[in-house]
Formats: sequence, C-alpha cells, structure tokens
Amino acid sequence: MSAIAKTPQPPYYAVIFTSVRTEGDNGYEKMANEMVEKGFSQSGFLGAESVRDADGVGITVSYWESLEAIENWKNHTRHKVAQKLGQELWYERFATRICKVERLGLFKMPDDEV
Repeated sequence: MSAIAKTPQPPYYAVIFTSVRTEGDNGYEKMANEMVEKGFSQSGFLGAESVRDADGVGITVSYWESLEAIENWKNHTRHKVAQKLGQELWYERFATRICKVERLGLFKMPDDEV
C-alpha cells in the first residue's frame, strides 16, 4: 500500500490509526496483509494509505463513505481477531481517530494514476 489513495469528492470519513509496534513479527505481517485484502472488499471502503518508520511507528489512514461503514468494519469478525491480537501482541501503544473529510486540496498524481 504505497500509493496515494484516490478518493471521491468530500464529504467522507477517515480513520487514522497511529501505532508503535512491539519487537518481532509474531504473525503481524500475515494478518496485516489479510486485513488490507478484507478492507478493500468492504462496502463503503474508499482506499487507504500506510507508512511505518524504522523505529516501528506507523500511521494508516483508511477512507470510508460513512460512519456506518466504519462501524461495520470495526465489528467485522476477522477484524475483531486482529484488534485483539494487536492489543495483546503487536502494539506497544496505539490510537484511533475518526474524522470527517470536508475538503480535498489540490494534489498531483503520476500520469498513470490520473
């Protein structure tokens, strides 16, 4: 997930998940890949962007059509398993923030993404 998400004109919602990882993989990468795949198939999902630095601090922003779509993803059975493992095993610290996107600023996309 290295590209900038192509989102529609606002309004829509963003879920910002900031985390500090624990040491070791402990099954994290496999589950993270599964969550991305499942997230992209969820109704109301618009896209996502994710980065993690060398110290293990990461930010993932997912974009959603509605608060209902976010709630449905939060309560997805497999996502609940990932949340529990994250709390117990993968994250030293984390925060989730939800906000409404009201304006889309100008940006430049590579020619092959326009």
